[in-house]
Amino acid sequence: MKRFELIILALILIGGFLVRLYHFTYPVADWHSWRQVDTSAVSRNFVKDGFDLLHPKFDDLSNVPSGVFDNPQGYRFVEFPIYNVLQAKAFLVFGRLTLEEWGRMVSIISSLVSTFLLYVLVSRYSNRTIGLFAAFFFSFLPFNVYWSRTILPDSTATTATLAGLLFFDLWIKNLQKNNYRKILYFLLSGIFLAMSLLIKPFAGFFFLPIVWSSWQKWRISMFKRADLIALAVISLVPWLLWRWWSLQFPPGVPQSGWLFNEGNIRFKGSFFHWIFASRIADLILGFWGVAIFAVGVATKNKPYFLSFLFSSLLYIFIVAKGNVQHSYYQIPIVATIAIFLALGSNFFINPPRQYFSKLASILVFAVCVSFMFVFSWFEVRDYYNIQDPAIIAAGNAVDKLAPKDAKIIAPYEGDTTLLYFTKRQGWPSFEKDINVLIKMGADYLVLSNPKKADYDIGNKYKIVASSPQYLIFDLHQKP
Repeated sequence: MKRFELIILALILIGGFLVRLYHFTYPVADWHSWRQVDTSAVSRNFVKDGFDLLHPKFDDLSNVPSGVFDNPQGYRFVEFPIYNVLQAKAFLVFGRLTLEEWGRMVSIISSLVSTFLLYVLVSRYSNRTIGLFAAFFFSFLPFNVYWSRTILPDSTATTATLAGLLFFDLWIKNLQKNNYRKILYFLLSGIFLAMSLLIKPFAGFFFLPIVWSSWQKWRISMFKRADLIALAVISLVPWLLWRWWSLQFPPGVPQSGWLFNEGNIRFKGSFFHWIFASRIADLILGFWGVAIFAVGVATKNKPYFLSFLFSSLLYIFIVAKGNVQHSYYQIPIVATIAIFLALGSNFFINPPRQYFSKLASILVFAVCVSFMFVFSWFEVRDYYNIQDPAIIAAGNAVDKLAPKDAKIIAPYEGDTTLLYFTKRQGWPSFEKDINVLIKMGADYLVLSNPKKADYDIGNKYKIVASSPQYLIFDLHQKP
């Protein structure tokens, strides 16, 4: 790598780190806080109770996640808790930051590593200029900046996936060499691919570049190769074992069937509007980036890059409802978008001179990039804001008042954010009659943003704390 390119890449990484520190110390009450606090609660319980990786727990004791079973132990069997171990261990070993800030830091570091890995991968199949462009867009797209500093495992899953792809590429390119490196690359590829599936099973959609590279080298005989079969075993077996183990604890396994096509939304007009207009064109590309992306798709590029595009499309179409329902489901496709933005950028700065003015092309490119970032930021900026300050005040009040082992009813339409701020387990909704919940162990009821009618509960249970932002009732005391 030339010194100039190294400096540019370093500036991209440093800049990417700095922009991800925006609102770094804010409470976890921003956009999609419910999913973030569910993740962080597992880490908090590791800190509090020890690292029992085979029995991860969070705060929600209700039957809402599974849709069927009460969850008195608070089991949380979603992703294997690699991310949570990193968050909790960093908090215990290094301190200084809060647990939540360490969660954000794990995501930020993962994103920076992904930026570097994407640069290397793209450079290997094109050139370093395109690799730098890919790293730039991945690092600074406002959509990715926000989501890659949230307390979610998705950024870490992307890192593991890209690492698995890179080490596979290094392995397949070194097969003819008789050295230990190819064995190391093979093992590292399998380990990182396995990690990606354990963290996020949907990472498997993005293994298509491996299939493409294998097909290019061996064609149909790829299915007979013992090394590829071994790689598949290394990658898949850990996730299959985790999935089998999770099913032994049905109360801790959230519903997931709805993610694919609930409401038969796939291929409907609303599906295409939400994914390709609202999310990709508007939210991620700020409209003006569509032109650069489209040119990137239209340029002559290696099929290796197209395998990323097909992976992303398969993921979007198969996990249709999940992608429509939640914007963070688009985190895995950002690397693909960055690649094709990079290819389009290369065309704009090096246009065919017989058809285009280079100066005009660069000016158009600069305008498109500038407007893309501005309009995307306009959509994303509110994500950082605290959505409801009352839940923070209510949770802190409960934490000061209630015993550490108290169980809390914290109704917030099933959202667990209010419950998380109490730092206790309990129920985020009135899933059952309050008397039934008391029999199940509920000790306190907290209501945020109370209405006039909520004070009537004080006729039956003693109000132990109140303010315009919250009401707290002791469910074992009469007024």
